[in-house]
Formats: sequence, C-alpha cells, structure tokens
Amino acid sequence: MTGDDRSTIGGDLPAARDDRPAMGDDDPTTRDDRSPTRDLRPDGGHSSVEEPGEDRSSTGTSAEDVLIEDEGGRELDRGPFQRWVDRSIEDPERVYRSMFYVATVFFLFTTLFPFYWLLMVALTPEGNQQDIILTPNGFNPGAFVEVFQVIPFHWYVFNSFVIAAASTAIVLVVASLAGYAFGRLDFPAKGPLMLLVLVISFFPPAAFFIPLNDLFNTSFVALEPITGDGTLYNTPGAMVLPLSAIFMPLAIFILTTFYAQIPDGLEDAARVEGTTRLGALFRVVVPLSAPGVATAGVLTFIAVYNEFFFSFLMTDGQVENWAPLLEGILGYQGQYEVMYHLMAASSIIGVIPVAILVIVAQEKIVSGLTAGGLKE
Repeated sequence: MTGDDRSTIGGDLPAARDDRPAMGDDDPTTRDDRSPTRDLRPDGGHSSVEEPGEDRSSTGTSAEDVLIEDEGGRELDRGPFQRWVDRSIEDPERVYRSMFYVATVFFLFTTLFPFYWLLMVALTPEGNQQDIILTPNGFNPGAFVEVFQVIPFHWYVFNSFVIAAASTAIVLVVASLAGYAFGRLDFPAKGPLMLLVLVISFFPPAAFFIPLNDLFNTSFVALEPITGDGTLYNTPGAMVLPLSAIFMPLAIFILTTFYAQIPDGLEDAARVEGTTRLGALFRVVVPLSAPGVATAGVLTFIAVYNEFFFSFLMTDGQVENWAPLLEGILGYQGQYEVMYHLMAASSIIGVIPVAILVIVAQEKIVSGLTAGGLKE
C-alpha cells in the first residue's frame, strides 16, 4: 500500500473526538459533593491525597474530628467507645495504664475494705452495729482495751504464735534436708518421689482428721510423764505435727528450686575444706538461698497462724490447753449475746503480729518469689 492510499484511507475516516473533559475542568454540577476535596496550593495546584497512616496532626486534623461513612455514603459520628478504641490503637500504653489502675483499685478494695469494715464495727458502741453504713455509729476506742478484760486474749495470741513458730521451725529443717536431696543429689526415682510429695499437698486436711483424732486420743505410756494422761489431745503437738505435715510439700518445692541454683563449685570448695554435706548445706547452701528460706518460712508461719480446722478440733477451747487465736475470737460469742465490736477489735489485734512479720521480711519475700522462678 502506497503513501497516497494511506492518506486517502486516513482522509475517509473521521477524526476521533475526545469528549472527556480536561483534567482540572470538572463540571461542578456533576461532581459528587461527598467526594473528598483537595486543598489548593498557593501556586494553584492541588495537594496530594492523604495516604493511609499519614500523621493527621501535621494537617491540624485529629482522629476524633474525622467522620465515618456508612455504605450509603452518609456521614456518621463515632461514639465514645470507638474514639477510645482508636486512641488505644494509637497509644497502647494508655490501655496498659488503664488496666493497671483498674486492677490496683480492685485489689485494694477487696483486701483493705474488710479491714476498714472491721475497724468501723470495732469503734461502734455495743448495740449500735445495725446502723453502720460507712462510718461508725458512735465512737468507742475502748473496745481495744476491753478485749483483754473480758478474756485473756493475749494468751490466745501467744499460743498461736508459739504453735506457728514451732511448726515453721520443723518445716524449714525437714524441708531443707529434702530440698537438698531433691535439688542437688541424683538418686533413683527422684522424679516420682517429688511428684508424690506434690500430690500429697493437694489432699484436703479433713481427710486426715479421723485417723489423727484416734491417734491423738490414744494413751501412750511414754507420754504420761509429759502430758499426764498419755494423749496428745489438748497439747501443742496435736496441732504442730499435722500442720507441719500439711505445709511441708510447699516448702520442699520452694527450697528445691533455690538449692538447685547454687553453683556446685561453692559446695565443692566447702567440702575440700573438710566440711560434711550437712555442714555445707547449713553453712553454704542455706545462707546463699536466704530469700527462698525466708519465703518458705513466712508462708508457713502465716498459714499455720491463720489455720482453723485442726486448731478448733484438737483442743477444747481453753486457753490453758493451748487453744489458738481463733478460739479466743469465738470466745466473745455467748449463748445469749454476741459482742461483735469485741470480735472485730480482737480480729484486728490478731493480724498485727503477721503484719509486722510481713513488713520486716517484705524484701526477702518478693525476691524469693521472683528469683525462684528464674533459671540461670
């Protein structure tokens, strides 16, 4: 095909028309008003469309001012919850702080409010307890003195302290020996034996009461010079022995974890100097595991001090027969009246020894609970 033919054919075809409007010449009558507009630059051009993730703060528009469109294109205002979610996504630390504050307030309310209520009841005079709301109905601080006048409450506190201290000493000695064996020695069936110790800790104390009650009420000739009738009932042994056995597995588990972390070189150096294994345990291993020993001791002391089941059933409730603290609190409950203000005051007084112990050993307890879960 020659050039003339191409020109002839091209001349027969009409020129294509471009009916599309030129860029920037949109008809304002056909433009959708709901479409996003572009800001004009000083030079007459258009600014670029905001990309996802672009910082809105640079344009002066916050996330709260942006509207949401539904499927029909209608603008919808976001609710408070949606705005909170958007702010949380942009600042996760905001969520963490909120969760911390909520958990703290809940913990303080559930732990401190009972003590506050006990204080309100203790300060309210007898006979006015029914009108207590959040403040005492009257003011009677003499209840904290009357507690010791009605019954010898201080001897009940002393009995509980002695029983808890004796049980804690037994637990720490036996648990230290067992923890050393489980944590630093290799012997057959070590794993199953450790599992058996932990399984025993899950048994309810009530399961041991009937056989122990029969045992402690049986007369033994060897005990007659000590107890008089040869039985352990109404003696500290009736509470110290079962409570020590009940809280022993927890102490063994805690001390096993700590003793296993002590480097072998330290114990070997002590053995080279002529120390026996028992001497190395109490001269090297136990001092280096002081946080764990303190944690096991404090937890055992608090648990025994607050124990009720065996303390209530292994004595007749008389202070001269080593009745513990809870028996003293129940002593303010008579046949015809209940002195609630004295029961509340005695409960607050009974908490003071444990509170002092926790405050003194607070640093050791925290370091023991945290360091025991780390593997070096």
